[in-house]
Amino acid sequence: MMLTFLSDEWIGALHDAAATDADLAARTREVSLTIEQEVTGAPDGDVRYHLTFERGAVAVTPGPAPEATVRFRQDYATAASIAMGHGSAQRAFMTGRLRVGGDLRVLLDHSEVLAQLDDVFAGVRARTTPPVVTEAAPDAPLAPGEPTG
Repeated sequence: MMLTFLSDEWIGALHDAAATDADLAARTREVSLTIEQEVTGAPDGDVRYHLTFERGAVAVTPGPAPEATVRFRQDYATAASIAMGHGSAQRAFMTGRLRVGGDLRVLLDHSEVLAQLDDVFAGVRARTTPPVVTEAAPDAPLAPGEPTG
């Protein structure tokens, strides 16, 4: 079954991938961190979900975080580009397409764990129908066959 980007099923698949990854659990045994993602302008409206790392337990949950350590906010085109592996969060941040709030030091302290999420979520990405984006994020080409507007 293909997943729709930002759907509850997609968020659930992210959760399943993160919650069952033994290496991620081992690497986050000493980590207590919550990252909230807000995506604006999605086809069905703005979407929020959050990742929680709590001493080896990792969860991805729909909705805003009760208390986020770090918050990411980006438009739909930018979020789709990053999630599908076409663009980078770092470049989106540098170009102002990704806004970050909260304790940025924590991101640097845990950059290796956060980089590992790309591998953990690879299976979900492979099962996700490429999002239809009407505006390309400036740092990423459109996926083959993706409409341009």
